[in-house]
Amino acid sequence: MNSDLSFRTGLKDTLPTVFGYIGIGLAFGIVSRAASMDVWIALLLSLITYSGAAQFVIVSMVAAQSPLISIVLSVFMLSARMLLTSMTVAPYYKDESMGKNIALGTLLTDETFALSMSKLNYTDHKLSYPWLTAANLFAYSAWAAAAVAGNLIGSLIPDPEKFGLDYALVAMFIGLLYLQMIGDRSMKFSFQVGLVLVALVLTYVGMIFIPGSLLVLVVTIVTCLIGMGVRRHASTNV
Repeated sequence: MNSDLSFRTGLKDTLPTVFGYIGIGLAFGIVSRAASMDVWIALLLSLITYSGAAQFVIVSMVAAQSPLISIVLSVFMLSARMLLTSMTVAPYYKDESMGKNIALGTLLTDETFALSMSKLNYTDHKLSYPWLTAANLFAYSAWAAAAVAGNLIGSLIPDPEKFGLDYALVAMFIGLLYLQMIGDRSMKFSFQVGLVLVALVLTYVGMIFIPGSLLVLVVTIVTCLIGMGVRRHASTNV
């Protein structure tokens, strides 16, 4: 990763994360086939919903014949965290038109958000519309293509877990987190490790009391507040 913010560099920077999209996209396609969904339904879900976790929830709830309102609310709560990620990225595009901001926000994912935060460490905290557009479109296309491929070959892979496809997304996030931590020069590495441990503990404890659809959002907010509080306290005492 370097300081270039061109469209071409956006494609290049996104390439390593695409393998995670392919793994999870294939797994979703296989699951959708197991739930008797046609390939065009899997494609539409990938293009319109465009959320791995939400799409798995939709498939399972449709298979269980859950009410439509329950499916909609579950997907909304599961994806509510994207409000935070979008608000974090938005200030870097305050000079762009509303249309461009809507386009970027519509296709923003956890992965392209993490990639953007890592890119800031190399660009003097700047982002460009061409760079993020390239990242979003590359990820979007790879996800949809993988979902279609998974659905088509679903009958040949009845148990995707034994191939480790269900772990691809987790592995990709671990890699993105590590790159962000070693690239961020504004915070000590030990401080970042401490926040990761706090998030893990909060997640473990929160699983007892908080519904899974809300857990990620709550842990994210609480960990951010803790990190901000610690940094403010440290700067005040300097």
